[in-house]
Amino acid sequence: ALLPSTMTLLSVITTAFHPGLAATASARASSWWTHVEMGPPDPILGVTEPYVLPSMLKAEAQIASKNLDKESLPIGGLAEFCKASVELTLSENSKVLRNNDNFWNWGLKDQSQYSKFNRDVFLPQTSWVNHTPIFRDTGRQLQYYQYYDPKTCGFDFIGAKSVLLLHACTHNPMGVDLHPEQWKEIATVVKKRNLFAFFDMAYQGFASGDGDKDAWAGTNVCLCQSYAKNMGLYGEHVGAFIVVCKDVDKAKRVESQLKILISPMYSSPPLNGVQIACTVLNTPEVKVMADCIISMRTQLVFNLKKNGSTHNWQHTNDQIDMSCFIALKPEQVEWLTKEFSIYMTKDRHISVAGVTIGNMGYLAHSTHQVTK
Repeated sequence: ALLPSTMTLLSVITTAFHPGLAATASARASSWWTHVEMGPPDPILGVTEPYVLPSMLKAEAQIASKNLDKESLPIGGLAEFCKASVELTLSENSKVLRNNDNFWNWGLKDQSQYSKFNRDVFLPQTSWVNHTPIFRDTGRQLQYYQYYDPKTCGFDFIGAKSVLLLHACTHNPMGVDLHPEQWKEIATVVKKRNLFAFFDMAYQGFASGDGDKDAWAGTNVCLCQSYAKNMGLYGEHVGAFIVVCKDVDKAKRVESQLKILISPMYSSPPLNGVQIACTVLNTPEVKVMADCIISMRTQLVFNLKKNGSTHNWQHTNDQIDMSCFIALKPEQVEWLTKEFSIYMTKDRHISVAGVTIGNMGYLAHSTHQVTK
């Protein structure tokens, strides 16, 4: 039942705008939402099962034993976490870190020319699903560059313009990465054309087991860093944003503007996930998991050939990700689901993290059946 004061307020509002309609106010209120359309299901989240890594549980237990308080973090986040994130990305021996003692979420190269770029943002033709709305909703004009070559199941090496979004490692969703020589050529083009390189890095250390190797693409950039994948902290939403500036003065000015953006968005970052990530960053434990996934890829290709498959599955070994893009046709994906109860996303990705010694043979046999 509504409180008398609430009923009085409802009556005032109803009679003020629709005299005589107080009795039907609640019925009409429901019509405000009748125009809302049903959104499409998420192609990824609908097939995931959460799993907490043992190392995360151990880190969380260590934090709990310290009886820390639950005070809000400053707007820039946990200083120790920010320092560890920058060291992970740029390496502890980076000259950028040696020349600066400010370890806030934002790091250090001159990006003051950002305002001179036009409104175009170039994204890979196939990219993380959230990249498009993130840049579109900032008012930028989206352009796309070809990234994946379906003929080779590999990288299609070309150039682009303006703000250039690049996946630092483990391209999502294709899992097709660049070789060092290709990164060098891209760096040359970016410098020559005065482009703004914007990196997304969510798999550092998880791709190869070597954090420095996965961050090889470059450091003098603007970079978004996530710990959802490599630490399995999906529900904690832990990450950092790193901007490399030319000097301390520019870094402080960039920091001040970023704080202004943060304030109305979330004001203070969450604490628990950051403490877990910070603990693990000081005792890295991602190589075992990365090696396991690499091994599963190799064994899958071996078992496909063992079943008699004559297709070229090299792209499965070449890709780097906990998901694997398998060169199947849509009807073959549907066949796998209906006849063999093997589920993958409609864009033909399967979770390598879900492949085990126990189900490897069945997966290889089923895949061979629909592709032979």
